[in-house]
Amino acid sequence: EYNLGLLFVLGAVSCTFFLAANSLYSSSDDVIELTPTNFNKEVIQSDSLWLVEFYAPWCGHCQRLTPEWKKAATALKGVVKVGAVDADKHQSLGGQYGVRGFPTIKIFGSNKNKAEDYQGGRTSDAIVDAALSALRSLVKDRLSGRSGGYSSGKQSSQESGGRDKKDVIELTDDSFDKNVVNSDDVWLVEFYAPWCGHCKNLEPEWAAAAAEVKEQTKGKVKLAAVDATVNQMLASRYGIRGFPTIKIFQKGEDPVDYDGGRTRSDIVARALDLFSESAPPPELLEIIDENVVKSTCDAHQLCVIAVLPHILDTGAAGRNSYLEVMLKMADKYKKKMWGWLWTEAGAQSELENSLGIGGFGYPAMAAVNARKMKFALLKGSFSEQGINEFLRELSFGRGSTAPVGGGGFPKINTVEPWDGKDGELPVEDDIDLSDVDLDDWDKDEL
Repeated sequence: EYNLGLLFVLGAVSCTFFLAANSLYSSSDDVIELTPTNFNKEVIQSDSLWLVEFYAPWCGHCQRLTPEWKKAATALKGVVKVGAVDADKHQSLGGQYGVRGFPTIKIFGSNKNKAEDYQGGRTSDAIVDAALSALRSLVKDRLSGRSGGYSSGKQSSQESGGRDKKDVIELTDDSFDKNVVNSDDVWLVEFYAPWCGHCKNLEPEWAAAAAEVKEQTKGKVKLAAVDATVNQMLASRYGIRGFPTIKIFQKGEDPVDYDGGRTRSDIVARALDLFSESAPPPELLEIIDENVVKSTCDAHQLCVIAVLPHILDTGAAGRNSYLEVMLKMADKYKKKMWGWLWTEAGAQSELENSLGIGGFGYPAMAAVNARKMKFALLKGSFSEQGINEFLRELSFGRGSTAPVGGGGFPKINTVEPWDGKDGELPVEDDIDLSDVDLDDWDKDEL
């Protein structure tokens, strides 16, 4: 007897401007909360049909769907499983299934490796009808022998796109230090023994994860393997007592044990978390032309723009102190993947006016959502504490917003980049008064 469950992920719809932190579901609901840690075990390795929503807590459409999703979960309890993934918190899991907007619904049926998009209505009745329809199709497939309905979640090299072990870097006693120690990259290293059954089970998962991680991190996170029975010096150095043992190596830190799941999705999720943690802070760019604004703001969910006082008002030291504050905040919020820009007061006056800054109150800061053309203004101090409070409020979905003046970015002037030096007053032409005889002037004209 099959315990059937159905997994849906809602189709892409853009949602509200800023982020919120609270989950939309709790343990008291019939909606099962899924994470990178339990997704493979609960869904992929299950012989069940599942229904799961990928959502973001700050998304208005997701919030409106929540009561309908809970109703559907209760109605389908014991017949179809209903789950939810906070894809804003677990971005690696959302990315794995191509989630580009919230909410997104996909159906994971008999073939868990090929999810189907759900395009139905957002009411509990529509969701239940779609679940039962998918359930009926699955049963017919099983009855006809077209599908066994069970997927272990493991992929052969052929199923995973012909990937083999070429992306797993083999390390030895001789090559380990020059590759791993002091490397700027993050390394996940598996210590294995050729005779180890668990190591053999891990091998295809490790190889598939290595290929995916290499692609998604542009080679900044590497997966490697060490035959600990041959390279005993390494095994002794790192206290390897069992197989497989996986350790994480990051520059400037002691290696730590990897204690996550052993599936491709588990490994990839952890690798992507490590990548975001170790990634350098985003660039802080001066607005010198239209391309800087367009390329930065179009590529990020939020674009943080600062208007700093004129160089004659602060000098190089004062300006650098403001830029240092921005760099610290960019580093603190680097996981948000926001863009960071600055300009000098008066250099982009039309941009200032469109953001409600308008020629006074420098330094100033605005956070802009270029897709919605809305912005929020920093009301507190231009300091680490003030900016942190401002950005934290935005992250929680709080704070007032307004539309960008004119409905879009105005004309951006092309200017010379700051040379890093103090400002100089403009040189005025000297006036030679030696030939002027003031005694000849009519005193009434003075």
